[in-house]
Amino acid sequence: MIHVLLADDQTLVRQGIKSLLALTPDIRVAAEASDGEEALAIVATTALDVLLLDVRMPRKTGVDVLTALRGKPKVPPTILLTTFDDDAVAAAGIRLGARGFLLKDIGLDQLAEAIRAVASGGTLWNPAITERVLRGLDRLKSDVPVIEPPTALTAREVEVLRLMASGASNREIAEMLGTAEGTVKNHASSIFSKLGVRDRTKAVLRAIELGYI
Repeated sequence: MIHVLLADDQTLVRQGIKSLLALTPDIRVAAEASDGEEALAIVATTALDVLLLDVRMPRKTGVDVLTALRGKPKVPPTILLTTFDDDAVAAAGIRLGARGFLLKDIGLDQLAEAIRAVASGGTLWNPAITERVLRGLDRLKSDVPVIEPPTALTAREVEVLRLMASGASNREIAEMLGTAEGTVKNHASSIFSKLGVRDRTKAVLRAIELGYI
């Protein structure tokens, strides 16, 4: 039996996925979490085979959970779930060791296949997403030499950047950090300037190259 942690802040989504996976003979949702902090606490105390993490959650996102687990021993293989086809999120997930990235509109068969694949040591990335991400990294390498930025990012800018990588909008980032949306926009402008990029996706890709994510 493959024991799964299902982390999603939407109760209806969690119940739906759990009910679907209950139809499979070899996969069971062993634990549920409504945010990233709760997911981390469960991982620390529960024997699990696969982590199924929503990308956009309160307190800690799916990307934040992967960041917190990075380097720890015996981390269960992780699949990121999202409603958005976002190259930046996929890039961050690849960098942090996620084994799969799936959109929430997939069917039970595809989800079960992905869980079985990562539980057995494989990966299941959407080929189109992976190709675009790698192409983006190659373009970034050819466009601008990767060097340390002249001014290092502040701790708050790194926090904003990681939330960008999770796919959160400026308004959502502001709500998560308890600040004004204008302040987040100012942080984003500073991040773009320091990293020498013009948009979010390139900012995340550059951050991956520099080791911020």
